[in-house]
Amino acid sequence: MAGPVWSIGQVMKLLKPDFADLSISKIRFLETEGLLSPERAPSGYRKYAESDVERLRYILTCQRDNFQPLKVIREHLEMLDRGEEPPSVDQPAPPGAGSDKEPGVQGPVIPQPRAPIRMNRRELVRASGITEAHLVELERHQLVRTKRGHDWYGQEALMVCVASRRLREYGMDTRHIRAMRQAAEREAGMIEQTVLPHARHPQRANQVATEITSLVLHAHAAMVYDLLQH
Repeated sequence: MAGPVWSIGQVMKLLKPDFADLSISKIRFLETEGLLSPERAPSGYRKYAESDVERLRYILTCQRDNFQPLKVIREHLEMLDRGEEPPSVDQPAPPGAGSDKEPGVQGPVIPQPRAPIRMNRRELVRASGITEAHLVELERHQLVRTKRGHDWYGQEALMVCVASRRLREYGMDTRHIRAMRQAAEREAGMIEQTVLPHARHPQRANQVATEITSLVLHAHAAMVYDLLQH
């Protein structure tokens, strides 16, 4: 294998600054799903080449920034493997970026480090493409809110605003978003109960919560797709 290689632990440390919830178990999970195929040394240890690291960065970026399920990511990876360009995806743009394009819509995901999103009210409206009245409606139903203890909005608020705007184009309004929120609250409650036994060890509790959340989201997406295909 030409070029530098890394162990799975080194890969995690390399990407951890950009993906705080990354863990070795998550990388192994992506391997079992067939999205990653690093070479193995005779001793059995994984050997990640630069192309493997960039592939993993692409997967994690799709999950973090676009909430894409593994099925969609797998299709995109197969296109990349064939030398094709994957289809464009909706991705919230940071304030001031891509001002000549429709707010909240960009081209294909390009794996790169991204700073946490922090926006005031005006920036959120501009970046998501919704109106002030639309934002007021979402806030009234507690579907969008500032970060706890702060006066700014984060990634989650931006994603909900963009999704709400796009869903309106298909006739889905705030009532439908409320139903999604209720489902999310049930899932969050289930995760909190599962993590509770680890509360005395915050670092371990955070790791467990991250891993369970990832698995719950994957299972949720898979079941929705399964229901739509029958």
